[in-house]
Amino acid sequence: MNFPKMKLGPLSFKFILNGYFPKTKWNSSASIMELELPGVNFSSNLPESIGCLTSLVYLSLGYCNLSGPIPKSLWDLTHVEYLNLGNNHLEGSIPLFTSGLQNLKTLSLSGNSLNGAIPSWIFSLPSLTYLGLGSNSFSGQLEDFQSNLLVDISLEGNKLQGYLPKSIRNLVNLEMLHFSSNNFSGKINVSFFSNLKKLEELNLSHNSISLINFLNLSHNKLSVLNLSYNMLTSFDQNSRPHLYSVDLRSNSIQGGEIPSSVCNLTSLRVLYLARNNLKGAIPQCLGNMSDQLEFLDMQHNSFSGDLQTTFGLRSGLKSFNLHGNKLEGKIPRSLANCKQLEVLDLGNNHLNDTFPMWLGILPKLRVLSLRSNKLHGPIRASRSMKLFPKLRMLDLSCNAFTAEILTSLFHNLKAMKRIYQTAKGPNDDYYEDSVTVVTKGQELEVVRILSLYTTMDLSINKFEGQIRSMIGDLIALRVLNLSHNGLQGHIPTSLGKLSVVESFDLSFNQLSGDIPETLASLTSLAVLNLSRNNLQGCIPGGPQFATFQNNSYEGNDGLRGFPLSKDCGSSWRPESDSTTGVLDQENNSMLLSELSWKVVLMGYGSGLFIGSSIAYFLLSSRNSNWLSRIADDLEYIIIVRRRKKQLGQRRYRRRNNDV
Repeated sequence: MNFPKMKLGPLSFKFILNGYFPKTKWNSSASIMELELPGVNFSSNLPESIGCLTSLVYLSLGYCNLSGPIPKSLWDLTHVEYLNLGNNHLEGSIPLFTSGLQNLKTLSLSGNSLNGAIPSWIFSLPSLTYLGLGSNSFSGQLEDFQSNLLVDISLEGNKLQGYLPKSIRNLVNLEMLHFSSNNFSGKINVSFFSNLKKLEELNLSHNSISLINFLNLSHNKLSVLNLSYNMLTSFDQNSRPHLYSVDLRSNSIQGGEIPSSVCNLTSLRVLYLARNNLKGAIPQCLGNMSDQLEFLDMQHNSFSGDLQTTFGLRSGLKSFNLHGNKLEGKIPRSLANCKQLEVLDLGNNHLNDTFPMWLGILPKLRVLSLRSNKLHGPIRASRSMKLFPKLRMLDLSCNAFTAEILTSLFHNLKAMKRIYQTAKGPNDDYYEDSVTVVTKGQELEVVRILSLYTTMDLSINKFEGQIRSMIGDLIALRVLNLSHNGLQGHIPTSLGKLSVVESFDLSFNQLSGDIPETLASLTSLAVLNLSRNNLQGCIPGGPQFATFQNNSYEGNDGLRGFPLSKDCGSSWRPESDSTTGVLDQENNSMLLSELSWKVVLMGYGSGLFIGSSIAYFLLSSRNSNWLSRIADDLEYIIIVRRRKKQLGQRRYRRRNNDV
């Protein structure tokens, strides 16, 4: 019985079926021409017997959990035109020589762990139109491309280096070129890509390429241009009406202004110009473009003057980031027209205005950062209006807001009152944006914003009065910072309802009374700072509070209990441990004063979301010397602290069982 075509429809790559390959010659193998099994869980090596399929033309085994090397017999098949082994766990190198695959049109090996040099025979395949070798560990320099039939080349995410081959300019049928995240270097002149009339996507980001005179691509069909994280020194003055996305972040554009030709990009949806030392005023035409413009990121430049951009009623803007410029004046009221807006970051400017409560009508706004401006006055909100229904990140720190933090504000913020039980992965519910977060003077950038990450930072203002109990209704909060204000009265017991809070800072206020016993139930709490207040009484006992050190309570002379020297008598106190005691006295007092929240959190392992975001914070931190200086000591502290915490929890459970 012959099966010239063995084919299985799409399975959404969820391993619905399991399978295995014959280890010896396949029955009737010579007659099989198509083998399409994407998403079938084989969990094994691809056997040498695959070479028995001598009539094979089409082979698709993507997302099949394959591992090990690619069998040598596969490279010798002579009729294969389509070969897809992408997104598996294949490893090893590609042979330098082969006698087969001369009819190959599509080669997709992306998303594996293949290494070594890319052999020259791949670039000489006469019929090849698609080459996908991205997200592997290929190294070395690229050979010249011998065939001009190539339409799509994807080599991103490898370790390739050296100059780009000059033969690229001869690939007249090329539509997509993706070389991002490699180690390519050298200078590329204006004429390098000018012959590629069909080119639609060009991605050279995250390399060390110096682009001379920019790229004259006005005769191309270019729609996606990504030259970020290179050494671009000037702007292109040419107008390209087909451009859909432009990403020029983190280059070396010095002191230039945004050219007026940007206003002619009528199809533009994405414009990223962050970290380029651009100056001058924000072009008013960007407001007129907002009908189609969705993502606008110009953070960390030197733009100045009033923000006079006017956004129309049909604006489709989703993300607007001008963080870290020199903008003045008021926040444009026309932002209220941006009904699709999800992220707004105007932090670290010189804006002089009152709180824009009118932004609360935006139905999709999730992130609002206005930190480090000259905003002032009370924050007033109406209980009758449903304001900020989706907001999850609110940063108003380092301004001059006054009066009480009104309960009317907390009557709103609906999204902060709901805990989502499951976190989605980086490609599911992340915004492809970045927002700057500041804690303890350390400015760090969250490269992606997880929608489940909920924070409120009202620190370093002039708020006064009491902390209202209604703040305890914001049960989704994971970071709450009200430090450096003039808050008075008691800490409300309702804060014990913040069951997922991981970082809690009320330091440098005028709070009085006891620390509520309800805070002892906050099992996710990894960082607590109540220092520099007027608190008194016994520090609550419990396994979580046993992990906090003296600096969490310093400046409160009336406090007693562990870890302070003043005892509470019968209050619970964990037994001392000689190892941790020496560590606490000699290392913690010195290191903890300079650790930011992010690093301290790594030592506890109790915070799911902050813990999962730690890599983003540290990778985007610009204080690398600080990080390297504490790395060695930090590892030791983490190990001993975990041991100490586990010991304290066991003793606490034993004590409760005895009672």
